[in-house]
Amino acid sequence: MSIRLKHIVITAAISACSVLVASLWLGNALFAARPATIDSIPATLPIEAVTFAGKSGNLLSGWYVKGNAGKGGILLMHSVKSNRREMLDRANFLYRAGYSLLLFDFQAHGESAGEYITYGYLEAQDADDALSYFHQRIPGEPIGVIGASLGGVAVMLSSVVQSADALVLEAVYPSLKEAIANRIAIRLGPLGRHLSPLLIWQIKPRLGFDPAALAPIDKAGDVKVPVLLVAGAKDQHTTLAESERLYEKLPQPKQLWVIDDAAHENLHLHSPAEYEKRILNFFASYL
Repeated sequence: MSIRLKHIVITAAISACSVLVASLWLGNALFAARPATIDSIPATLPIEAVTFAGKSGNLLSGWYVKGNAGKGGILLMHSVKSNRREMLDRANFLYRAGYSLLLFDFQAHGESAGEYITYGYLEAQDADDALSYFHQRIPGEPIGVIGASLGGVAVMLSSVVQSADALVLEAVYPSLKEAIANRIAIRLGPLGRHLSPLLIWQIKPRLGFDPAALAPIDKAGDVKVPVLLVAGAKDQHTTLAESERLYEKLPQPKQLWVIDDAAHENLHLHSPAEYEKRILNFFASYL
């Protein structure tokens, strides 16, 4: 073998090892749990700290707020690598409207147990368990759901799409493959998308499930209740085109609200007045 050829082989081997190491590092970052101690209860709400068992095998922590009897309830589900505190601003205006509330931490988030974030796989079980628990607290009353990003994915992959009474879904990715590719491209540029297959490959050995199972767009036909889908026109994590594809698959009755200058962010904090008006009108129509 010539010196030049040896140099090429060595360079290629080093490059391949570097790519593999980078993909493993990214995998660790993507799937690592995000625990947090939530040691202060907001004085703006009459909060009862609660825990309930999840079918994922993890104990889930949350806050229950009792509203007006007969008004119904809203189940609030946070985004990835966050916790129930993210939903507090929404909880405040919904409580003022009379709704009972349940905010909780998904497994591997906040104060809920869990080893890995699974981007909807175990979180869908959490969504089912949270809704069942909420029904026990306000038996016979209608329940609406707000799911932001991961929260919306968990809803779409669960039986909540049939057992709740109305859904608000914010920035929900159509498939995990697209979600990972988008996030890598944001961090590493367009060429970073080439790392996506290496990250997808890690899911089965790391987390124990087929990543093809995480495709909310394939579950859109299972939705049996009214849906308000909310999207940011400047969202690069879940693009507007992806949200529009998901919306097309959803059955009626449905609504699409596109916030022109919003990215992948807390959409209530971005447009609080309009958000509160639209959400309250939607729930008033269907709960």
